[in-house]
Amino acid sequence: MAERTGARTRDGNPHVSTLRLRSSAALGAAGLLLALTACGGQDPAAGADVSGDSTGGSALSGQVVADGSSTVEPLTSAAATLYRDEQPDVDVTVATSGTGGGFKKFCADETDISNASRPIEEDETAACEEAGVEYTEIVIANDGLSVVVNPENDWLECITTEQLATIWGPTAEGTVMSWKDVDPSFPDEPLALYGAGTDSGTFDYFTDAINGEEGAIRADYTPSEDDNLTVQGVAGAAGGIGFFGLSYAEEYADTIKLLAVDNGSGCVVPSTETVQDGSYEPLGRPLFIYVNNTRYADNAALRDFVDFYVANAVSAAEDALFVPLTDEQVTTAQDELASLVDG
Repeated sequence: MAERTGARTRDGNPHVSTLRLRSSAALGAAGLLLALTACGGQDPAAGADVSGDSTGGSALSGQVVADGSSTVEPLTSAAATLYRDEQPDVDVTVATSGTGGGFKKFCADETDISNASRPIEEDETAACEEAGVEYTEIVIANDGLSVVVNPENDWLECITTEQLATIWGPTAEGTVMSWKDVDPSFPDEPLALYGAGTDSGTFDYFTDAINGEEGAIRADYTPSEDDNLTVQGVAGAAGGIGFFGLSYAEEYADTIKLLAVDNGSGCVVPSTETVQDGSYEPLGRPLFIYVNNTRYADNAALRDFVDFYVANAVSAAEDALFVPLTDEQVTTAQDELASLVDG
């Protein structure tokens, strides 16, 4: 497995990136919004070889295993990159199997951290409870879902949520096949649809926000857990349209065209400011990590990394091109983190 050196690197297909942690000055502290959710107890991580403790500044060794959302992966990788300077003998692996796929592994007690672009759902909570997995939910950053089209699209700068539902709704298949079917003023250009796959929290969030029901979507689009494929598909078809996380759209601004979204209150371009102030509705969202509580208590390497991640969340978000926490979120998070540590 190749070592990751950049916060925004992605390999294409679902992958595991191994980060060998070395040394650099820790960046300014910021907090995370913490909400404890108990589901029982479980055995600590097998095979962790840890020396020293997270509060004494000792050298540590061991492994931290994260999996889940492809959207959150660059953020956790950015935190691990920042952590390199702290502990050279700790390995952090970050895999992508989608939010749902990550929760399956997490609730089977196979991972330490689950990256998620949506909150855990009831059936997933039940799976954790059945397996005796106790966890902590942490809001680590903010993000916006972006709607993108081919750069040759010269008929659209802002799309309404009603038009999005017309395009992506489950009844659109076979009836809404070209842009002219969306609006008579649009050209008769065939739609080419790309977006997140069903294991992705982005899929869950988009379908719920736009179609009013999680998982409700037309079947004749090209789904993928790999955002690179969505970029390539949209960029390669004149009628292309797709959706994924805002940070990824900004990264590929020269390849695809980002649309403003109108929910009935006017066109709003997704940005740090509009996501943080809540005006980019309904496609602004928080991003999460979920931490296995028992592993956190028993594995000093995991504990040290998570504590570092909490303290450097804003820096990690900025490095990974996400929308950082607001001052209010930071203040709340610091209070919640203090109560967690005290508890």
